Amino acid sequence: MASNIILRDVDIPRILDLPKLLATKSYFLFGPRQTGKTFMIRRQFPKAKYYNLHETDTFLKFNQAPHRLRQELTGKDRLVIMDEIQKLPLLLDEIQVMIDDQQVRFLLTGSSARSLKRKGLNLLGGRARTKRLHPLCHRELGRAFNLVKALDCGLLPSLYFSDSPSEDLQAYVGTYLKEEVAAEAVVRNLPAFSRFLTVAALCNGQMLNYSKIASDAQVPKTTVQEYFHILRDTLIGDDLPAWRRTEKRKPLTTAKFYFFDIGIVRHLQRRRHLQEGSPEFGEAFEAYLHHELKTYSDYEGVVELAYWRSTSDFEVDFILNDRTAIEVKAKRHVSDRDLRGLRALQEERLLQHYIVVSQEATPRRVDGIDILPWQEFLTRLWEGDFL
Repeated sequence: MASNIILRDVDIPRILDLPKLLATKSYFLFGPRQTGKTFMIRRQFPKAKYYNLHETDTFLKFNQAPHRLRQELTGKDRLVIMDEIQKLPLLLDEIQVMIDDQQVRFLLTGSSARSLKRKGLNLLGGRARTKRLHPLCHRELGRAFNLVKALDCGLLPSLYFSDSPSEDLQAYVGTYLKEEVAAEAVVRNLPAFSRFLTVAALCNGQMLNYSKIASDAQVPKTTVQEYFHILRDTLIGDDLPAWRRTEKRKPLTTAKFYFFDIGIVRHLQRRRHLQEGSPEFGEAFEAYLHHELKTYSDYEGVVELAYWRSTSDFEVDFILNDRTAIEVKAKRHVSDRDLRGLRALQEERLLQHYIVVSQEATPRRVDGIDILPWQEFLTRLWEGDFL
């Protein structure tokens, strides 16, 4: 049974199957704000015992007496949902006891693991697994998916279906990223953090160069490194590691960094109204494909994702599970020059698939390289063709 989110009379099935996961184990479910965690679990588990630590009375009750959680549960409460668990990490001690002694299953949600890590907690010592909820993807939206809209507004459910996405993006960035994230991370210099966010967004999908970002954001390099740790811990972005297996051409080892949602990135960049064929469109298209690949990797739970670049400047955008090389080109006609990186990687004879994801209308094959329409690539990706 898939979970759903209904917005403006649109029924969107989510891929992540929580009942199946919770049938055998407790889980942490992490994801940035407004990815749909609370809506999904309340709709999917309407009869489960539910607590929301964003509610002041609930927070104060358990903060003053964590043991009340044990007192309130009955023998019928086999599944308990604790929303925003990072607000009150000390509850994990009580939860651990109930998992061990009463075999209660817990679904613990949060928009950040930072406070849990900061307090040195071990996330229940293996008693609960971890999953992450991402913004909507092409497979979930189906016929409701619009590429230009996704690239311009992003894929957070409340923003994708918004009547005024620009205003809602402003609220998300202003209230959440620049205030709540900064407050949780005890960022004392909010103007500096705001400048950093803009510069980091302009570097989305590029190799991390802390010194350059520090110079552009007018903050020390050590501060920039700490700010990136904050973005990782609050799930606002992820590193894309370098793939290092090539031998004929020496690979670079510096990671790239991608924000979790292209709409948030474009708002931070102060860019609007994409024009197809522009460099900005190409950057946004690549970032969107990263979102699809990262979502697939996290939901499948066994897939590795990286990129490859040699010291001689050959590059391939993504390497999936040590099997598939993927180059992203937002073009309606892929030229021979666009195959340069894939051909260099073919010489290593290390991978099974070499793919260009494009806006061409029909698939074709050139010298062992598949040039695919992006829609077909995503369909085949979720069907497991490239594992």
